[in-house]
Parts: sequence; structure tokens; C-alpha cells
Amino acid sequence: MQIIIQGLLLSGLYALIAMGFTLIFSVGRVLNLAYGAYLLIGGYVYFTISQTLGVPKLIGLLLAAVVGCLVGLLKYRLLVKPLKGDHVAVEISTLILAVVLQAGVVFLYGDSSKILLPIVPGVTQVAGASVTYNLLTATIASWAILIGLYFFVRKTHVGRAMQAVSMDTKGAAISGVDPDKINMFTWGLSGALGATAGVFFASYTQLSPSMWVAPLIISVAVVIVGGIGSIIGTLIVAHIVGFMEVLAVSVIAPELRGVFTMLLIIGVLVIRPQGLFGREEL
Repeated sequence: MQIIIQGLLLSGLYALIAMGFTLIFSVGRVLNLAYGAYLLIGGYVYFTISQTLGVPKLIGLLLAAVVGCLVGLLKYRLLVKPLKGDHVAVEISTLILAVVLQAGVVFLYGDSSKILLPIVPGVTQVAGASVTYNLLTATIASWAILIGLYFFVRKTHVGRAMQAVSMDTKGAAISGVDPDKINMFTWGLSGALGATAGVFFASYTQLSPSMWVAPLIISVAVVIVGGIGSIIGTLIVAHIVGFMEVLAVSVIAPELRGVFTMLLIIGVLVIRPQGLFGREEL
């Protein structure tokens, strides 16, 4: 029961982590390898605002999302747009940017890990299993954000424009949609989602300059294994990855965290390169 409950809770957090990465892959058709840096920035902004300066936690979380959004917008305008059409150059440059941002964090905060205090302290019992209020809150917030994002994409004009661009950029442009504006909006939204996920992820694990690597692996796994680039596909694969992580840590050894996720990526690439679902639109 402990494994099942922990798997469900962790999967919700992983879905939120991967969602911003999935949006960029679906709409922009590129792998944003600096995506993990959004989580890094979000975690450290929240740490500075709420834990160092003593500002209320909700304000710290909102400011982290705003900073993540701004970083996403700047990245698109200054890096991605000038390299438009060369996906390999975009992916390499975004990876380099992540390393540069990590070096900046080390310069400002040092290279030692920091403990991010729980957003909601305390422990409760769920069906006989011990669950921290922090992880429970993170999961509930994740699901609320994901449900809101799902209805936004399905019910709003901007959301339908994102679907159109994800299906066919040229066709969307002919229909009156401005792909550049939609891409810019998507990169900003991805940054906000990543920074928000970073706060929850850092409070679940710890805050460190290298914390962006694990979320990036999770996000890549969701895109490659799902192969669908959609919200529903992200939810399904995030649960697969989440349960694999919990089983590996609980049943085998904590040192194997992330290993089975990488093996899953390799297996899907060899057996079914198009992913489990085989589509790539929202």
C-alpha cells in the first residue's frame, strides 16, 4: 500500500515536471535540453524569496513561476528564434545554456546542497501509509494545474491555436494563426510550469546546482516513451515512470533511482522508436 500511494503521489509530480517539456516538443518540435534549468531557477528563486527573505510561501511560488516564464520568453527570443529551423543547434545550445545557468547558481549560492523547508509541514496517514503533507500538497497542486492546462488547451482560442501549430505549422499559418506568437507563448508557459515544478521537486528532494539533471531525464523519458506529446500521454507515461522509481527505491536499492527510467528509454528506442502512442500533437 505504501508503494502504491507513494507511486500515485510521485507520478502526479512527475507529470507536472514533464508537462512543460512536452508542450515545447509538441508545438516547437524541439527537445529543450535546458528545461531542467527552469526547475533549478524556480527552486532557488523560491528559496531566496520565501526562506531567506521570509516572504509568504504563496508569493514566493508565484514569483518563481514569473521568473521561469521570463527566462522561457528570453530563451525563445534570444536563442531559439535566431536558430529556427536548425533543431540540432537549438538542442545543443539549450544544453550549453543549462550548464551555464548551473555555473551561475554555483557562483551565487555555492555548490553545496540546501534543504528547502516543506511548503506544508507535517505527516498524515492515507490507507495505513505515511504521507507527508508536502508531497500530498504538491500532488494536489500538480493535478489542479494539469487539469486547468487540459481545459485551457481544449477550450480556449489560444489553446486551439497551440493544437493547430502542433499539428501543422504551415496549415495553422494559412488559417490565420501566428506560429511565432504561439511558440513564444508556449516557451513562456513552459518556463512557468517548469519553475513551479522545481519548487515542489526541490521541497521533495533537496536544492542543489545539479538538481536539473534528474527532471530533464524524466521529461525526456516521458516524451520518448509516450511518443505522443500530449497532456493525456504525459499523464500515462509519468505514472509508469513514477511507479518504476518507487519500486526501484523501495524494493531494490535507493542508488538505482533513475536507472530503470533510462533503461526504459533505451528499450523503447530499440523496440518502438515512435513511442507507445506514436502521435505528436496536443
